[in-house]
Amino acid sequence: MHGSGAPSPWVQRWAHLIRSGGCVLDVACGSGRHVQMLAEAGHRVTALDRDGAALAGLQTVAECIQADIEAGPWPLPGRRFDAVVVTNYLWRPLLPTLRDALAEAGVLIYETFADGQQHIGRPSRPEFLLQPGELLQAFAGLWVVAFEDGFDAHPAPGRCVQRIVAVRGAPGPRTLQPPPGKLTG
Repeated sequence: MHGSGAPSPWVQRWAHLIRSGGCVLDVACGSGRHVQMLAEAGHRVTALDRDGAALAGLQTVAECIQADIEAGPWPLPGRRFDAVVVTNYLWRPLLPTLRDALAEAGVLIYETFADGQQHIGRPSRPEFLLQPGELLQAFAGLWVVAFEDGFDAHPAPGRCVQRIVAVRGAPGPRTLQPPPGKLTG
């Protein structure tokens, strides 16, 4: 099932950048691994997915919106979020909408499969694989906090991924701080 299992280490690593108690949108949230984590951290979470059965278990911790965002209109017109989280999902026409959904100082945390994955396993179709630097291009103009594009060996057998953390507007003190528990210097 999409979005099952433990939260992504990438999302865990950068979630501290989200404004305390902020509104967070989890796009294509699946069974809600990030919804749960972010709600437990005190955020107000909106869970968006086309699978109503997956959303049913999240009703007590999040605002749940069932919508097929590839076949219908964007279900949250005009709404802005302190963070937008996307993992293991890519639909290129949605990228500008996600950018527009970020409030001032809002944080984008995005991670999905990249070119090269077709040699390892699924997904293997080009429409589901980011090209080199594609997230940087799609979110140009946001302040990039972190970016990775390549092979991630863990968990085995590994996968090709592209990841970005970016902030709308000028960096603030919270974006200049290292993640909690990380050494500096």
